[in-house]
Amino acid sequence: MFCLSLLILFKFYNFFYIDYSISLINMGMIDVGDKPESYRTATAQAVVVIDPSIMNKILDGNSPKGNIFEAAKISATIGVKRTSELIPYCHPIPIDGIKVEFKMEQNFIKIIVNVNSVWKTGVEMESLTGASIAALTIYDMLKPLDKSLTIESVRVIEKHGGIGDFHDKVGRKLNAVVIVISDTRKIEQDKSGKIIIDILSLNGFDIIEYKVLPDEIKLIEYELKRLCDESNIDIIITTGGTGLGPRDTTPEATKNILEKEINGIVESLRNYGQQRTPLSMLSRGVAGIRGNTIIINLPGSTMAVSQSLNVLFPAIMHGFKMISGQGHN
Repeated sequence: MFCLSLLILFKFYNFFYIDYSISLINMGMIDVGDKPESYRTATAQAVVVIDPSIMNKILDGNSPKGNIFEAAKISATIGVKRTSELIPYCHPIPIDGIKVEFKMEQNFIKIIVNVNSVWKTGVEMESLTGASIAALTIYDMLKPLDKSLTIESVRVIEKHGGIGDFHDKVGRKLNAVVIVISDTRKIEQDKSGKIIIDILSLNGFDIIEYKVLPDEIKLIEYELKRLCDESNIDIIITTGGTGLGPRDTTPEATKNILEKEINGIVESLRNYGQQRTPLSMLSRGVAGIRGNTIIINLPGSTMAVSQSLNVLFPAIMHGFKMISGQGHN
């Protein structure tokens, strides 16, 4: 009986130990290392409800602890800057600007905190923390005058920035071609092209062709011209043949058939890649337009392809609207 009890106890303990371990594995800060930086802004609001009878003392700066607005502005600024120290899974981020405003309406004070930054994640937590700390500061300073003080709400009232602001809808189904440039790689061995296909599919593209071509400049030229001129393709993405090797001719073949170059694309790709590997500067890929088709050369490595696609989407979608004459709106 004693042994049976020990066995049951051991199984009970082991069950909870494993469950707890699994929960720990799933915890952690989200990795944003591959996300591109962009301008982000968020505005949060906190509301402190007060007794209307103390309104004049507040406006005159005669609370027992001094001017509540100056103190709350300082505390909001500190709260924004120290958000990552207070909220464990928030990233420490560079803060470019903080604006704190107060509105007195009837029996409440509105605290409005706007934060902006150029970085990889949004700043709504920073604005919420700033508004919360400012509200708590006002509560602390007014509690000797008003025993009925309450903090009614803290919420985000507006936020912008990040990839969510650039999901342009073209209004039709887009199609794509993926070309792997390699003398030695077979289609069944290819990984880079399949990564491109997966990302294109996730962004709503139909894949019309997927093939491997050898590093032959005339053949690459012919295929690019055929696809642009005869097949009505929206985007062609090549992978491979962009380096310094004697057989790397993809950029030359592409330049020979382009009507317009889009230098900003490859500048962004190399800049993004250079922050992650010092070899990115050696990629010679080009990008441009022939007819209504966008052509982009990507390197051959799977890592470089994955990183490049992080930069391209969703911003590249705006290019299709411009090509069709829809402009920037």
